[in-house]
Amino acid sequence: MTTSLTSVPEHLKTDFDIYDPALTFPTDRINEKVREIADRSPLVYSEKYGGHWIVTRYEEIHEVLRHPETFSSFPNNLVPHGAGKFLPLEVDPPEHTAFRKALQPLFNPTRMRALEPRIREIINELIDGFASRGSAEYISEFAHELPARVFLALMDWPLDDAPMFTEATDTTLRGVPGGTEEENNAAREAAAGRLFAYFAGVVADRRARGPEAEDITAKIVHQSIELDGQVRPLTDEELCNMFFLLLIAGLHTVTGTLAWSVLHLADRPDERQRLIDDPSLIPAAVEEMLRIEAAVSPGRRVRHDTTLGGIELKEGDQLLLVLAGANRDGREFDDPDVVHIERTPNRHLSFGSGPHRCLGSHLARVELQLVFEELHKRIPDYRIDTEKQVVSHPSQVRGVLELPILFTPER
Repeated sequence: MTTSLTSVPEHLKTDFDIYDPALTFPTDRINEKVREIADRSPLVYSEKYGGHWIVTRYEEIHEVLRHPETFSSFPNNLVPHGAGKFLPLEVDPPEHTAFRKALQPLFNPTRMRALEPRIREIINELIDGFASRGSAEYISEFAHELPARVFLALMDWPLDDAPMFTEATDTTLRGVPGGTEEENNAAREAAAGRLFAYFAGVVADRRARGPEAEDITAKIVHQSIELDGQVRPLTDEELCNMFFLLLIAGLHTVTGTLAWSVLHLADRPDERQRLIDDPSLIPAAVEEMLRIEAAVSPGRRVRHDTTLGGIELKEGDQLLLVLAGANRDGREFDDPDVVHIERTPNRHLSFGSGPHRCLGSHLARVELQLVFEELHKRIPDYRIDTEKQVVSHPSQVRGVLELPILFTPER
């Protein structure tokens, strides 16, 4: 029997809603609100979305992430995403281990090194589109487009398909701006359907080519997995779900960090100049940008009655883990709200922890480090255009929708 609102003490109740547009308009106040919750208790309870516990502190979140035998990763979303189960995110070991192993060829170190020149090339192609103007809408012209193209390069798919992926993933995560719950759910389902149709076409094509095909997608399509002592091929449905997760996870999380990096460094020109003068500081600076603004708030479901942070949880209870809260927990980080580009140690949880730790974390770091290098070579004096609005969005994968910037035009 799950926890009910009537059984929760008053001091643990909250009306916090991770999807509430008021959290980001007219300014982003998510970190402020999360801090208020964290100051009250390690866990608080909201009746939203059928009722769920909100976890905001580092120790408790870390414990949940490391113990899938107690906290299942399904369902991950408070709001149905219309895509079945995300694989391998929404299955637990040992199933999770089998699906994760099937994706390893995408992210092996040799492949990552081989992708670096292409990623750098994509970065500069995008900067070429606005560098001479002295202004840009940084999200649509760069931060959203880059990870979409990198995903396609990773999968050996046509880069011309990037616009479809960016539009459909936006809708899948956010619904329709200003839409009702019913309209949003319908829009999410339709967008997911478009993506799954694309993936199904890719799978059918690679199956037709046979296992001798050379591209990386074909290698994954023709892999087998071992479950319950049986070895079998991956099904079309499983492959489409895996591709869907790779797209969602790799696109919006990187977009968010790219945006927050510009927002924070634009306000700290001295820190930015240090990166320009000494690029060896970039890896540590990337980790700090990942820490200061975590995009993801994953969900977990309690497998059996247990205790977390001194709070009794019931089997079936849903949890929301606000990683942005963990990353700004003063019990773990000194000066948690201050950007220190040389912070060490920096044990942030932006990529999660435990068996579900982000499989693409190395690729994300490569993208971010290369952007820091190239952006600071090409438009080093970027600043926010204060005459226009910075627009953020709340959700379990939060981010920035519009970020107008100004800079000295490249000659």
